[in-house]
Amino acid sequence: MKAINQIIRDLREDKDLRQSDIAAVLGTTQQHYSRCEKGESQLSTRSIIALADFYQVSTDYLLGRTDCKQGVDVLNQQITGDFSTGRFLTDLLSLSIVGRYAVVDYLKLHLLKEEVEQKKLL
Repeated sequence: MKAINQIIRDLREDKDLRQSDIAAVLGTTQQHYSRCEKGESQLSTRSIIALADFYQVSTDYLLGRTDCKQGVDVLNQQITGDFSTGRFLTDLLSLSIVGRYAVVDYLKLHLLKEEVEQKKLL
């Protein structure tokens, strides 16, 4: 996994932003933010949350704890009724390995079915 300083630099560069742009978002100086990108200084918890919100990624992604960029908004997104993405993942992970494979196979089947139906429409 990447270190936080590399992750925040990559995110900034992907958006073609300057260090001063991000420093303004965080309410700090460009010099301090530059030290954070170099790994010479650490970001505060408040700054990590602000960057996660700004880039729309999870704090765990920023901290290098996961490769999944999706933020908490996606986990709270409703799939149907009161069934959220986060609840789906929690329920999926609580299944046995056989149950997980069954759900994945079912999902693959439906994706294939929709792909075939889309091709028929073309």
